[in-house]
Amino acid sequence: MILIDRPIWSAHGRRWAHMVSDADVDELHAFASLVGLPPRAFHGDHYDLPAEWWDQAVALGARVVDPRVLVRRLREAGLRRRPSGRRRGAASPLDRPSG
Repeated sequence: MILIDRPIWSAHGRRWAHMVSDADVDELHAFASLVGLPPRAFHGDHYDLPAEWWDQAVALGARVVDPRVLVRRLREAGLRRRPSGRRRGAASPLDRPSG
C-alpha cells in the first residue's frame, strides 16, 4: 500500500509530504512514476512529494497517515533505511513527530 503524510515539512521555500510503500520499493517507484515524480525525489526509502502534487497522489490511491504511522509501517515492512552520512541516532524529518 502507498502511504503519505500531509505536506507539513518545509524545505526550499515549499511544503513537502513523504510517500512510502509498506510492501516493496518496486510498488513505490511504480506509483511515483504514475504521479509523475522524477527519480531525484527518491531518498532511499521514500519520495519527497511537493504539496502541489499531494491531491493527485491521494486521488490515485495513496492512503493518508500520520508521519509516525508512516515510519512505523516502513520499519515493519523492513524497508526503512538510514541515509548514508547520517549519524546513528540523528533525526530525519521522517523520524520527527508532526507538530
